[in-house]
Amino acid sequence: MAQYTPQELADKLKDGLLSFPVTAFDAELNIDEAAYRKHLEWQSSFDVAGLFAAGGTGEGFSLTPAEAARVVRMAVEEAGSRVPVLASAGGSTAQAIQNAKDAEAAGAEGLLLLPPYLTECDQAGLLAHVSAVCAATNVGVIVYNRANAIYSADTVAALADRHPNFIGFKDALGDIEHLTKVYAKNGDRLFYLGGLPTAETFALPLLQLGMSTYSSAMYNFVPEFALDFYRDVRNQDRDAVTEKLNRFVLPYLEIRDRVKGYGVSIVKGGLKAVGRDGGLVRPPLQDLTEQDIADLSSLIDAAGIRPADAALQNA
Repeated sequence: MAQYTPQELADKLKDGLLSFPVTAFDAELNIDEAAYRKHLEWQSSFDVAGLFAAGGTGEGFSLTPAEAARVVRMAVEEAGSRVPVLASAGGSTAQAIQNAKDAEAAGAEGLLLLPPYLTECDQAGLLAHVSAVCAATNVGVIVYNRANAIYSADTVAALADRHPNFIGFKDALGDIEHLTKVYAKNGDRLFYLGGLPTAETFALPLLQLGMSTYSSAMYNFVPEFALDFYRDVRNQDRDAVTEKLNRFVLPYLEIRDRVKGYGVSIVKGGLKAVGRDGGLVRPPLQDLTEQDIADLSSLIDAAGIRPADAALQNA
């Protein structure tokens, strides 16, 4: 059972860093429960506001509904007593509803609703899709504004009026005019989080548009750095943010951009680089090469951000 009401969850999430733990896979690309639980234990030991299980960085798009339910349940069991655990839902409306019900049954506090699969969507269809999911669960629901699911300010407002458990708007579009319209019309009724990859790159300017938080993929392998970066953003310390961008984030993007799909793969590569292991990525993604991992490891050391306890806790 959820420990937070939807509004309490929104209040908790809006003022802290969020992250999406990778889902550990073994050499046969099956879920590696022991490795996943160990990673969750580490991730939830820091002052993070919320963890999203089976999300984009967690390769939720490659999980069957049964696997997604299992991953969420493990996350709740391992980390739920220390930090709110949210799940993801996607695919067709029927599948998203099933994901939502499974997540609530597993004890998840909330849900990130991913874009529907493949088909183009207009506003009436998006409204019906999200409404059906919100009506199927009591936990807080956050929509993900990206790809084929671009929610107008009016659609967001209609959802907020219709469903008390509709609590958040995550953006991966970065359209300033669109974000301004959404925030101006909906204000503090919702909380807003950045979802552009890599989120740190956009965090400071998006703060000015009402996005008080974002989901950090690099938190998976350099959690202290990610938390320091978030504090600098919230303090609007432009000099500190710029220094960290130059020291690590921007060179990191150069490695990420070597291959399509590395936005997820580089996170598991980062874990390997710091002495931990989230296993392989599932196709159609591909793993970093040994040279990529070596370059990333060298960058982490040059930036001085290697977690002191990473190798020790992996032993």
